[in-house]
Amino acid sequence: MAIEDDIAAYEPANEQEEIDKQVILSVLGTRENAFSREALAHMACSIWVVSPDCAQTLLVFHNIYGSWSWIGGHADGDRDLAAVALRELQEETGVSHARMVTLPAGNIYSLEVLTVDGHEKRGKYVGSHLHLNVTYLAVASPDEPIRIKPDENSGAKWVPTEDAIALSTEPWIRERIYRKLIDKLDDPVVRAAIEEIGSQKTIR
Repeated sequence: MAIEDDIAAYEPANEQEEIDKQVILSVLGTRENAFSREALAHMACSIWVVSPDCAQTLLVFHNIYGSWSWIGGHADGDRDLAAVALRELQEETGVSHARMVTLPAGNIYSLEVLTVDGHEKRGKYVGSHLHLNVTYLAVASPDEPIRIKPDENSGAKWVPTEDAIALSTEPWIRERIYRKLIDKLDDPVVRAAIEEIGSQKTIR
């Protein structure tokens, strides 16, 4: 199923997701270059990684945002955002045995439109823009070795899941996104999907 269909099928959890879903679908329906970072508003993805018992989450210290952060990146023309998210996880932390949690709408865990302020990256100025973000949920073992990706982050660590909020320096992300992602772990559908992965004993 195309990512556009996955997003259209996704059931928003709150008003933020309802509004942002419509923005994302509008851009996808009218802009041919929505998967290119050259577009003012372009597709991106994030991956919220938790331990099998959901007690811990994996964060990186993002060099540009100056904050402990979830993991993600640009689509850069790739419409398989779930694959992009897993690739970004491996590139940014070294984690290669994570399992994507199977959810009803193309495994989408969350939707959001994220504002990105202008910044310097690799010696070049990047103008302010929007990330049309699709978030996925994955389970990984805290015992798997992790590392940093120096050009992207300067730290990677597992923390108690609730600590993700206090560790973020970005008020909107902290209050609107991380709080939401943590609360969704209590959803019976989500919890059952995580437990199914745990029962398969495939997490190293």
